[in-house]
Parts: sequence; structure tokens; C-alpha cells
Amino acid sequence: MSLKDKIKDNPSLKKAVHRMLIPKGEATPRLWVKWFVNPFLHKKGSGSKIRRRTRIDVLPFNKFEMGKNSTIEDFCTINNGVGDVIIGDNSLVGMSNVIIGPVNIGNNVIMAQNIVVSALNHEYRDVTMPIHAQKILTNPIVIEDDCWIAANAVITSGVTIGKHSVVAANAVVTKSVPPFSVAAGNPAKIIKQYDFEKQDWIRVP
Repeated sequence: MSLKDKIKDNPSLKKAVHRMLIPKGEATPRLWVKWFVNPFLHKKGSGSKIRRRTRIDVLPFNKFEMGKNSTIEDFCTINNGVGDVIIGDNSLVGMSNVIIGPVNIGNNVIMAQNIVVSALNHEYRDVTMPIHAQKILTNPIVIEDDCWIAANAVITSGVTIGKHSVVAANAVVTKSVPPFSVAAGNPAKIIKQYDFEKQDWIRVP
């Protein structure tokens, strides 16, 4: 059994290690984790940039990776506390985005401003307990290569955005989007798809 598995299987040890990494009631790792652990543990490709005014809440027990020539702009929050966050090559995470893992963003993805991509949900169905005391639920989000996510979009847990698709501004995506599609609205629906025979984007009735 690995050290990671031993910690997970021992609630007392898990709690103690958690307190060493993160102050009680917070999501931001302690400074020693930011300075002396994360730079050596997490992978950052050549030419990739994380702007100075970004909140990187990443911890050593899950992955955080950036490919080559990708950028995370100012005022973003990146959190891998409940799942890996993987960003491919040549991708842009625009200003004020929030990404909560597990999330996998492909290559050549454009993400505009004020987007929320959260694979986390809170259990709420037990009315005898406050919601914050109930389980955290996760379901991975995948944004495939060559996608464009426009401003103020929300992508919810369990969703896959297929290759070369567009999510329109202000869309709330609760179901997966097929490749080569345009999704818009709240909840988002497919409004266009690319027809390879006609070589054109065709409106969906």
C-alpha cells in the first residue's frame, strides 16, 4: 500500500496531514507548500505563464499540470483540492476564471472571462444536516481540443465539451456537448453543428 493510500485509509492521519497543508476552514495551501513543494511537484511546460494576481490553490495530493505555451490570466482561481486540474498546450484561461477539479482542458482551448468550470457539487438531501457537513461530490469535466468557451459561461460537473465546439456567452452547460457544435442558453442547447458533407455550420431546429 502506498503512503498516499495509507493516509486516505486513516481518518486521523488524513486530518493531521490536511491541517499541515491547509489552515482550518480555508482552501489556500500554506506558504511552505506553495514555495517548497508545488514548484517541484507540479508540471509546467516551457513557455507557459501564470499571471501574478492569480490564486493557485493547488495541493500535492492531486495533479496540477500546464502544457507548453499556455497562460492563466490574472484574477483566476485554480483549485485541485478535490481533483486533478490538467491544462494542455497553447491554451488560454482568461481573466477571472474559476476552475475546480477534476478538470481536463485540452490543447488550443480559448476560455474568455468570468467562466466557472466546477466539477464539485455538495450533497444536500439529508435535511437533518447542514449542507456544508454533507459529502462533497465530484464528476470530471473534460474540455477537448480547439474549443472556445465565451464569457460568463458555467460548465457543471460531469460535462464533456467535444472537440472544436463553442459555448456561447452566459451559457449554463449541464449536459455534454458533441464535437463540432455550438451550445447556447440556460440550460444550454445545441443550436448549430458542423456538417462535413456540406462543409458548413448548420442551424439545429
